[in-house]
Amino acid sequence: MSTPPLHRLAAAWLALATATALSGQTSPAGFPDVHPDRTVTFRLAAPQATAVTLTTDWLTAPLKMEKAADGVWSVTVGPLEPTTYIYSFTVDGVVMADPVNPRMKLRARTSASLVDVPASSATPWEIRDVPHGAVEINWQKSTVLNGEPRQILVYTPPGYGQDSTRRYPVLYLLHGTNDTAAGWTTVGNANFILDNLIAEKKAVPMIIVMPFGHAAPYGVRGGGGGNNTTLFESYLFKDVIPLIEAKYRLAPGRGQRAIAGLSMGAEQSLYLFFHHLDTFSAMGAFCPSGFPAIETGFPALLADPKGTNAQIALLWLGCGRQDPQHFPGTERLANFLTAHQIDHIWHPTDGVHNFALWRQYLVEFAPLLFQQATGAAVP
Repeated sequence: MSTPPLHRLAAAWLALATATALSGQTSPAGFPDVHPDRTVTFRLAAPQATAVTLTTDWLTAPLKMEKAADGVWSVTVGPLEPTTYIYSFTVDGVVMADPVNPRMKLRARTSASLVDVPASSATPWEIRDVPHGAVEINWQKSTVLNGEPRQILVYTPPGYGQDSTRRYPVLYLLHGTNDTAAGWTTVGNANFILDNLIAEKKAVPMIIVMPFGHAAPYGVRGGGGGNNTTLFESYLFKDVIPLIEAKYRLAPGRGQRAIAGLSMGAEQSLYLFFHHLDTFSAMGAFCPSGFPAIETGFPALLADPKGTNAQIALLWLGCGRQDPQHFPGTERLANFLTAHQIDHIWHPTDGVHNFALWRQYLVEFAPLLFQQATGAAVP
């Protein structure tokens, strides 16, 4: 997609500024409006704009917005299932976040906004009156990436600071393309999910490590084994894991390490898991596009399914049926594993390629982790 000319960028931003000036105040609070029937009205004040559309993470195509006499564009959608959604506006060809919504979704490039559609009853990903863990931001200059400063978010479970002798299993949790290290907390609510699961004694208390997955500049991705994946592999093993193991109290052994991710992070997880079975005993892939490398790249693992299964505590695959880009490849991978007698869980569901689905997958995946050590555990 080509970049809009500078005069169009300036005109779009001028339209937003003019809207504020005309009213003498900021745009009305409460936008977007979430109605009792779970329909949502999105609005944008842009009286000089000629075309405005709404882009969301649950629709495959942008929606045209209608302009009222006061210069406010609007569209109502839904009803929507209760969860958090990502959206943005396109004003005369310029993509932007909602300028009056303080809830932002930062990305590797560009940003968007967030809207919550509440549920009538408690959900596993909301803040509840239970003991809470902590999310800490670690800054590190990467030795692999030429000294680039990078964020690593780490969740420690409730009670982590109270018993200095207790050690915990660790889950490396990876985000998708064009996301940041904070994606799993700002939208995925991974910390609240684990707080609630631990409080209900459904999940083992664990540490969750969330690094930035774009080791190569965003856009230089490749598939499994591509430039970003192999560079991220080096970054994870030479920078991230040593930092985490030096700073946090981790339980020893591969039986206490797992890796999982969504979309791009799911493909990275598959690559890292099968290349490093000496490090990880469990893996979750949420909506990967597949992993064709397994068909030719791991002959020894395929030739000895019994020995391979002895090394795998959990191999979990999930994808939404309404995700046409990723479902076929994930289903093919599941069928391939079945044909070669590799133990796994294949969990196809209804859903699209968004955090509404990935939150639910984490709710289902996390309780299965670290329930027992594998027979091939490494000290």
